[in-house]
Amino acid sequence: MDNNNPTYNADGLTYSKFKRLMKGLYINLTDTELGKLRPVVKKAIAEDVYRKDEEIGSITDLTVSTCIILMEELGLKSASIIALVLYRPFIRKSITIEEIQKLFGKDIADIVDGLAKVNALEKNESAIASDNYIKLLISLAEDMRVILIKIASRLHRFRCAEKYTEQYRMQLAIEVSYLYSPLAHKLGLYNIKTEFEDLYLKYTDPEAYNYIVSKLSESKVARDKYIASFIAPIDARLKETGLKYDIKGRVKSISSINNKLKKQKIDFESIYDLFAIRIILNSHKDKEKAECWQVYSIATDMYTPNPKRLKDWLSIPKSNGYESLHITVMGPESRWVEVQIRTKRMDEIAERGLAAHWKYKGVKSQSKMDDWLTNLREMLENKSMDSEEKLDNFKLDLYDDEIYVFTPKGDLHKLPNGATVLDFAFAIHSRIGSTCVSGKVNGKNVPIRYKLQNGDQVEILTSPNQSPKRDWLGFVVTSKAKNRIRQSLKEEANKQVEIAKEMLKRRVKNRKIEINESIMMRLIKKLGFKTITDFYIKIAEESLDINSVIDQYIELEKKETEQHDKHEAVSAGSYVPQNLDIIKETLGKEELILDKNLTGVDYKLAKCCNPIYGDEIFGFVSSQGIKIHRKNCPNAHDMFFRFGYRIIPARWSGKSGSTYTVTLRVIGNDDIGIINNLTSIISKEAGVSMRAISIDSNDGLFHGNVSVILNNTDMLNGLIKKLRTIKGVKEVSRLN
Repeated sequence: MDNNNPTYNADGLTYSKFKRLMKGLYINLTDTELGKLRPVVKKAIAEDVYRKDEEIGSITDLTVSTCIILMEELGLKSASIIALVLYRPFIRKSITIEEIQKLFGKDIADIVDGLAKVNALEKNESAIASDNYIKLLISLAEDMRVILIKIASRLHRFRCAEKYTEQYRMQLAIEVSYLYSPLAHKLGLYNIKTEFEDLYLKYTDPEAYNYIVSKLSESKVARDKYIASFIAPIDARLKETGLKYDIKGRVKSISSINNKLKKQKIDFESIYDLFAIRIILNSHKDKEKAECWQVYSIATDMYTPNPKRLKDWLSIPKSNGYESLHITVMGPESRWVEVQIRTKRMDEIAERGLAAHWKYKGVKSQSKMDDWLTNLREMLENKSMDSEEKLDNFKLDLYDDEIYVFTPKGDLHKLPNGATVLDFAFAIHSRIGSTCVSGKVNGKNVPIRYKLQNGDQVEILTSPNQSPKRDWLGFVVTSKAKNRIRQSLKEEANKQVEIAKEMLKRRVKNRKIEINESIMMRLIKKLGFKTITDFYIKIAEESLDINSVIDQYIELEKKETEQHDKHEAVSAGSYVPQNLDIIKETLGKEELILDKNLTGVDYKLAKCCNPIYGDEIFGFVSSQGIKIHRKNCPNAHDMFFRFGYRIIPARWSGKSGSTYTVTLRVIGNDDIGIINNLTSIISKEAGVSMRAISIDSNDGLFHGNVSVILNNTDMLNGLIKKLRTIKGVKEVSRLN
């Protein structure tokens, strides 16, 4: 359904897939809808709309596979499916929006139009720039179903990523990590979010991914046996109650296991909470909570619970509709096991997120999500905010953990964890937030920066003399509060700036001076101001003397006039790129190719991962130019997630003409001669020289760091392979 151009060499459409589509259409569409859709599709086929494109592969497969995901994994009904089927004929001009609206109604026409707007923005893959992302997010925020269709489309593409080029896989990884995975999280699509994260790891760090997969495969029999032994006593007790239920055992996702390995710096065998058990009840709506708590009582009778790990989303569901009861208990062999207790209805909402609310008529949750979309649109369309601020606030809104607080009248409000009294005031109304001076929490007076806890009752105290202060930005956490404070500060700053400009203009006129704007800008920078606004505000506050500024301007103008020729010459080789657009224009291509002939672009190898020739790499635009990182750099995920628009695909070109320093971590038995063997192998390796070695010994083991100089990854891999053959060496790995 997308307009992108990856290399897709295989037609993935199969007969079984087509049968699944037809079955889904007959289940989800009415006879009337099918009757209207048939002639449109027949016409499109006759006009070769669904042809197999040489670059994009089977367009039919893209549409069919995405439709199946919408129906089977998201549970979406007719409107979204019809819109997706009509999207291709619409962009190929086989049918117009007016005709779609006449045949299928405004709702479906709006979804098709929304998809066209979003895909038009994505069509240009030359850069993932901030402004493009802002436009993309605004387009997505028009209709929730457009977001769901795009998530389904990206999921299909990411599942098929092995068939694409390396460059397109990189672009997919950036998009998914930066945009679609967080959106799936916000919408409660936890299964899809997890699959996105697992596939991201698979394509950006295949070594870590394959290691965990192999470890999970090795331990499968023992793991299944443990889960069965854990479930058996609970199952026996539940059968006695007469409840209808299913019990499922599962292992944590590959990406979450990888995060634990990195965060806790432990080996695979040391992860103690690999397991999770899900008990799904087939309960009547009015008995759901009571039966869930009944199961909770049985589980905690059988196994000792960890009270700090109780999560009750039954009493107060998440804003995306998620309902469940989570407990962590001590299972056999002193292993912690998470137990999730929910009903069949809750499980479908947990699996399909917001999409399931159309089935269960979750009007409350739907309206809350509509409020989120409205706030998102307002924030993205706020002209007083720059792109960086908008993207940061967008991220903030996506991944918040929630707390629940009450007004004095008992109205419930959800806020992110860490929210303050001031955040609560802005959540009620912007005017209340702007004039907030303090609060009362559970009857006690507290300052505006007081952090709220679950269950707090909060009363806001205001004063007409109060107005937003810059230091408020240091402790509020909600994007709404940050937006309103920034907006108020900028409005006030703009008033001050206009006053200061008028003051400066009058003084300059009195002294009969013509101001050169470029020289004035240099003076402002020389005076230490980061922005022109800051400069004028200081003048308005009378903390900067206007006459002194004019005197310094005259002096600088005179000096620059005298040294004009010297300052005119600027070396082309010293050019430092300031933003992505300039870099793209300089490169003239979508990909940065590193070789010794590259000129006009300043790049450096990142210190955090020390890439060498042969590593899979990407470029990251920083204030110091482009930094080259390895794809499995420990900071890569954070860069992709927070600053995806600064990423540039990159690769090495030609032969390696440079040498690189790499540090290896060697662990082995502390035997006599082992260090001699290490240094002997390194000295005999062609093209490799040793730069430094440091060894520590503890409890019969030595831990050594060996720095070597070499040309490329082939040399490095060959050296590591040989070092691993030394008797007594247990592990050889490359340090970041």
